Amino acid sequence: MMNHPPQITSDTAAYERHGVSFREAFWVWVRVAALSFGGPAGQIAVMHRILVEEKRWISETRFLHALNYCTLVPGPEAHQLAVYIGWLLHRTRGGLVAGLLFIFPGLIALGVLSWVYATYGNVGYVQAFFFGLKAAVLAVVLEAVLRVGRRALKTRLMVAVAALSFVAIFIFAVPFPLLIIAAALIGLVGNRMGKIAPRSTAGNGATEQDGAPLAAIDAAFDIEIPEHVRPSHSRTIKVCLIGLLLWLGPLFVFLWTIGPDSVFTHITTFFSKMAVLTFGGAYAILSYVAQQAVDHYHWLAPGEMMAGLGMAETTPGPLISVVQFVGFMAAFRQPGMLDPVLAGTLGGILAKWATFAPSFLFIFIGAPYVEAVRNNKALSAVLSTIMAAVVGVILNLAVWFALHTLFGEINVLRVWGMTLQVPVVSSLDLWSVLLSGAAILALFRFHLGMMTTLAGCCLVGIAIHLLK
Repeated sequence: MMNHPPQITSDTAAYERHGVSFREAFWVWVRVAALSFGGPAGQIAVMHRILVEEKRWISETRFLHALNYCTLVPGPEAHQLAVYIGWLLHRTRGGLVAGLLFIFPGLIALGVLSWVYATYGNVGYVQAFFFGLKAAVLAVVLEAVLRVGRRALKTRLMVAVAALSFVAIFIFAVPFPLLIIAAALIGLVGNRMGKIAPRSTAGNGATEQDGAPLAAIDAAFDIEIPEHVRPSHSRTIKVCLIGLLLWLGPLFVFLWTIGPDSVFTHITTFFSKMAVLTFGGAYAILSYVAQQAVDHYHWLAPGEMMAGLGMAETTPGPLISVVQFVGFMAAFRQPGMLDPVLAGTLGGILAKWATFAPSFLFIFIGAPYVEAVRNNKALSAVLSTIMAAVVGVILNLAVWFALHTLFGEINVLRVWGMTLQVPVVSSLDLWSVLLSGAAILALFRFHLGMMTTLAGCCLVGIAIHLLK
């Protein structure tokens, strides 16, 4: 009897090239998802520690190159980075598993927390819990301004871009996409004039490992670049069509069945638009979502938006997962013929789907081309100026949160094309001032960490409620 050699499938070939089985990768992505607390900086640091330093699946250079691209395109950069590396390892299904696992724990946790908030939000202890949470969130956002600012504002030009960005969005209400386009143009012109140095990503917490052996992906790709990593126009068109159908399919269904005025249609439309118009990472996206959800759609009050952000900060997954809370509250308050909790759950899932589905599309379409143009200086210059503009946007978010946290009443004045938010001094909440100040001291002076500060502020909020 003749013995035939085992058939080598594409998965087996991939395993033989880089030595990482799909089963092993699955459990590593489960681990990454379980540890993905602390916003994008913390999540990127977790992936770097596990994938670059511990597992040595991807090299430092390739990790930062992928991060550069994920920072440039719209959407949550940490989630897109997971999709990118999963795709490098195991093609489309690797990217899908890495990306879906990254958001799944937060989907469950935020669904439960949104239900608690919507159902029991008027209970004194629950209000006290979220009162403390909002004060801590203000400190967390201020920390984000400083953290991103230290990395991005290396020159006077970058400081000027950040300052102009803040003034444009906070006082003149310039649309966020226009700021990004203007920053990108400044980056291109500055690169041609030699005024902008290539962007360094060392500030992400990564360290170069000189002299270390090649990582698994790099070693395999040096032997043979896999077919899925090579740019292909026909594959790009195919992925684009399938991705657009899956992403926008729910929107067309709602438009056809319940019309354009339904809250579910509005949720799907808004977050689909947001997913392609917001650049610069989670905190930049939050600025746009907060202002639109509160000021335009009136789905939430300002304090509720901060409570939702606090939930997203304390649960695993991308910070922009707060969109699930926004969608839940919007549909919970306009349930139509559905039970409010069921409507809210559907609204939250739709918001999350519309926000995260494009991330898979951007990676599966763009990553092969990005792999082909590594270390592009013009791209690096554009990233530098976009990040500088994002500092101004995050500062706008911090000031907006501060006004609505510390004051109970804000007057909006519109003069000569300017929009000025003027707090009513008599509405100043002294407890909010004290608790926010304590949170700032905990983070900046005593370096207690985000999770410890959030938990402490929530406990103090409950204690204040008991003392009143």
